[in-house]
Amino acid sequence: MTIAVGDKLPEATLTEMTGEGPKPRTTREIFDGRKVALFSVPGAFTPTCSAKHLPGFIQQADSLKAKGVDEIICIAVNDAFVMGAWGKAQNADGKVSMLADGNGDFSIALGLDLDARAHGMGVRGKRFSMVVENGEVKVLNVEGPGEFQVSSADHMLTQL
Repeated sequence: MTIAVGDKLPEATLTEMTGEGPKPRTTREIFDGRKVALFSVPGAFTPTCSAKHLPGFIQQADSLKAKGVDEIICIAVNDAFVMGAWGKAQNADGKVSMLADGNGDFSIALGLDLDARAHGMGVRGKRFSMVVENGEVKVLNVEGPGEFQVSSADHMLTQL
């Protein structure tokens, strides 16, 4: 079953690369008592994700935070080392937190996993964005296969 507006996020642990190495962050720590803009990409360093999706959130970080967003988070079914390197390559530091959903457990629990085995990519997360307030989904935008429209930072700004 896919998560919907009004649902509470499932409990999970994501991983963030820090100067001291990978650091686990639970969904409770991330979302409780906070307003978070979360977006998911099928993979770090992939074409649309690197050219449009992540850069859009980096460029709109100040505007999103001005609308009350406490943190902007990018997730992908990649490991923390890859997410950290991708964040550095895209100059995301201080704007977008790059969190790894290494085994895809969070994406699967959301019902937003993507079977990309036919493309040699295994199980990934669908391209989506959501606004979460105190652990509850307030806005959810899920893209169709191969699309990039409703999960963009620009679209999210119109929803806040």
